[in-house]
Amino acid sequence: QVQLVESGGGLVQSGGSLRLSCAFSEFTLDYYAIAWFRQAPGKEREGVSCISSADGSTRYSDSVKGRFTISADNAKNTVFLQMNSLKPEDTAVYYCATDPSQYYCPNYGPGEDDEYDYWGQGTQVTVSS
Repeated sequence: QVQLVESGGGLVQSGGSLRLSCAFSEFTLDYYAIAWFRQAPGKEREGVSCISSADGSTRYSDSVKGRFTISADNAKNTVFLQMNSLKPEDTAVYYCATDPSQYYCPNYGPGEDDEYDYWGQGTQVTVSS
């Protein structure tokens, strides 16, 4: 069973940066697609970014494109989300998620939450104005 553990959240001022980490247990095969989602209080969970180890492709939501960068260190079984130029509206709990049967990110973006079966516990990101 795949396990995902997020870390790296915290409190940062507007314009600042944070790097989130998602440590994952090994997949049965060496391919995976891992996505980052976020959920702000009173709002639906939103797909932020996705990375595929099968073809190296990445996806971003329009709200974070140009500010966030997703990457992976397969030797450390970790996916990162570098978040720059943070805004108060980026405040949310951030989750990483995966579906071991899927090796590619959706063509249209990070995907919807019902496309992923395994989730981490989340890490809080708070951006002050």
